[in-house]
Amino acid sequence: MRTRQELKGLYHSSEFQEKYLYEGSDLGAVCTEEGTTFLLWSPLAEEVNLRFYKDGEKTPCHQIISMEKEKKGVWAYRRSENLHGVYYDYEITLDGEKTVTGDPYARACGVNGIRSMVCDLKKTDPKHWDEDKRPEPSPENVIYELHVKEFSWETSGGFKKENRGKYRAFTEEHTTLHGDGVHPTGLDYLKELGVTHVQIMPAYDYGSVDEKSETDFNWGYDPVNYNVPEGSYSTDPEHGEVRIREFKEMIQSLHRNGFRVIMDVVYNHMYSLDNNLNRTVPWYYFRTEKNGEISNGSACGNDVASERPMCARYILDSVLYWVREYHIDGFRFDLMGLLDVELMNRIRRELDAVYGEGEILIYGEPWAADATAMEDGTAPALKNNIQLLDKNIGMFCDNTRDAVKGHVFEAETPGFVNGAQDMEDKILDSVTAWCGKGGAKAPSQIITYVSAHDNWTLWDKLEKTIPDKKERERVNRLAAAVYMTCQGNLFFLSGEEFARTKDGYENTYNASIELNWLDWERAYEYQELRRYYQGLIALRKQLSGLCDKSEEAWKRISGQWKEEGAVGFLVDNRDKEQTSPWKKLLIIYNRTETTVKRELPEGEWELLLNGESSFLWKEAKKAEKAEAAPVSVLLLGQR
Repeated sequence: MRTRQELKGLYHSSEFQEKYLYEGSDLGAVCTEEGTTFLLWSPLAEEVNLRFYKDGEKTPCHQIISMEKEKKGVWAYRRSENLHGVYYDYEITLDGEKTVTGDPYARACGVNGIRSMVCDLKKTDPKHWDEDKRPEPSPENVIYELHVKEFSWETSGGFKKENRGKYRAFTEEHTTLHGDGVHPTGLDYLKELGVTHVQIMPAYDYGSVDEKSETDFNWGYDPVNYNVPEGSYSTDPEHGEVRIREFKEMIQSLHRNGFRVIMDVVYNHMYSLDNNLNRTVPWYYFRTEKNGEISNGSACGNDVASERPMCARYILDSVLYWVREYHIDGFRFDLMGLLDVELMNRIRRELDAVYGEGEILIYGEPWAADATAMEDGTAPALKNNIQLLDKNIGMFCDNTRDAVKGHVFEAETPGFVNGAQDMEDKILDSVTAWCGKGGAKAPSQIITYVSAHDNWTLWDKLEKTIPDKKERERVNRLAAAVYMTCQGNLFFLSGEEFARTKDGYENTYNASIELNWLDWERAYEYQELRRYYQGLIALRKQLSGLCDKSEEAWKRISGQWKEEGAVGFLVDNRDKEQTSPWKKLLIIYNRTETTVKRELPEGEWELLLNGESSFLWKEAKKAEKAEAAPVSVLLLGQR
């Protein structure tokens, strides 16, 4: 068997790329009424056998077929028969040794992703699937991060027992707290809150749970089959077509209820190096150091080599597949800093060409856990390379996050809202989404947020520096009002709006479902805080000066000033249609315990929001002065 060093040299050679670069998008098992085709890219294989099974786990192989090697390293078998529902794998001979693998291009699989399954995808479409359309765009992208199982597992949510923790919970409409018929949960709750996008945490097939277990829990950042939905969220993981149909039903329901759907994708590493890609073409899809050591910039044991042509093609095809087959509306790229700029821009171009400029959202984490062995001359999609990325590729802004609430890894290190000194300049930079100073090209590149699934919830982070519960809620309101009046795309962790807690635990990726679930009772225990978020979101959608994602948007912000513990600025809120009733905004952030007073500019001003209420804009009253109460945001509008 060739060493990793030898293979690295081979794959990097121009001869290999010229001989084996396959440009087709038809790899995997493609099944229609006309027949079934199996195509596998395995250029170094000496022999490939296709093996058929009656189920996805237990029964022995009942047919073995020798595949033919065609051009560009592709092995093929074609049959004029619809083989929908047949399970299969490949036996590959490499350097005289046999290995068994699932299909890296599989579109369906059996339980726990071990065997692949042939699937006639038309047979998995729900009723009226061809009529499914993404909702019309909102004035602002308000992204709500959800985990499939966390969303509906807790019994107070009022979901049917058989649907709890499943895709199908998203198809239930008009659920209420304990079924009381009064207090909305589920989809009606999300509509009332006002979010526009639901970001689903990993829902491709991942390896860190047993799909037959009802109680196993994991966030799911452990890919096994990139192009197959996760089976543990289906009502029947042992029949490969069920998870596909139920995933589509979830998307269809979310669209029908007005939400666009963003998929959290993890193309930077896989659950294990013993995976279908590595078995099929050893060490092609994964980075190694020059000395042969395995690259581990993900801190998960492997790094996907996105810069290699067939790996880039694999990722691109996967993204396009999820949009085309499942009607996905956007992608959040985990550890995007481990992927290369060229690939990210290519994905952006391909999506724009089919669906329109920026129509499919793309954003990700602009960092990595450690250095990675990316090929020389390749630029990683890190924060410091933001200027190399398309203006419609976004990044989570850790600068804003840490400026507002404090250091993400140091529990007791505060930010602006909870007492840190000298944060005023960073807060003002956050207002313009870090544009205009050689940072981001436009607010479209910035995800403005203060909490996500990683690290402490906002409530738990604030608890580290603010023991008093009442005061913590006041500071939580301040934090929300600050980041929701900054430019950029808005994003928050599900439950942030009702003081979501994980009992102070920082990393709950494999903790119990009881620690991770959404506590629907808490949504009403903290309903005043939740209502404050609701009003903020509704108001934000009317503030075109903050919603503007153009490259000139930062110029709308003017008159910035600062003093210890307080900042303020004006916003040009005009737009071509003048859909907002206010032409200019005055905003003050005050984290101090004293009232901050500023001279009110000329004109008729109205009070739209303060620390007590986010719904003042509904019956706006004339503002006689510009005074921000202690620990609050003041927002005035001029008609």
